[in-house]
Amino acid sequence: MRERCDGPMARILIVDDEKDLVWAMRYGLKDEGYEVIAAYDGLEAIAAARRCRPDLVILDIIMPRLDGLKVCRRLRRDPSLASVPILFLTLLGEIEDRVAGLNEGGDDYLVKPFDLRELKARVKALLRRGQSPLNGEPRAEGKRQLLVVGPVDLNTRTCKVCIGEKTRQLTPVEFNLLHHMMLYPGEVFSTKQLLEQVWGYPPGTADPSLVRWHIKNLRAKIEPDPAHPVYICTVHLQGYMFERRRSPL
Repeated sequence: MRERCDGPMARILIVDDEKDLVWAMRYGLKDEGYEVIAAYDGLEAIAAARRCRPDLVILDIIMPRLDGLKVCRRLRRDPSLASVPILFLTLLGEIEDRVAGLNEGGDDYLVKPFDLRELKARVKALLRRGQSPLNGEPRAEGKRQLLVVGPVDLNTRTCKVCIGEKTRQLTPVEFNLLHHMMLYPGEVFSTKQLLEQVWGYPPGTADPSLVRWHIKNLRAKIEPDPAHPVYICTVHLQGYMFERRRSPL
């Protein structure tokens, strides 16, 4: 099996029906040493992803035959592709598309029009995260399969979180976020720290709202009442903290 990495062997699937934009992205990323494959509609994207097993998918939302949200949904349901990072492309001002993309399991979004330098920075950060626990061994922080903090059990192999009788499947980005915060319960992380430490983005290269939306989605899965969180708590003007508790409230 080909090793996944952020070097010359990383394989990127670009999906967009704007052929001129695909051409620009394709050659810009090839200049960085990546192997690049292109698809121009949703159904072609699904077939290409299953055939080529990309390390990253750059996915436009508005496309013919099958839109990007449905493509993302299908990729996340395929065990062999579920952990592949997805970078959505959205139009300027289309906030609803960005939110919908993150809710479907997207890792990040980039607003059109964008600078190729920004695209390259996002791509590098997404690939740098390394192999997902869904496809390989547990992370080096500990060889235990379970990370347990209070009543919250996080399975590092399956990316499932259990609280009492409730079990939820996390997306790769939700897993990375919760895993990082559970490693340091009681420690407050600013949005900037999470973007750099969890996502690996260089300073100033990512939208701070990315953290807010992934926190919202994560709370919807693990909190007894997402409107009044007891595990992932907001610390006013500072950031977010994973709170150690003995039992759900």
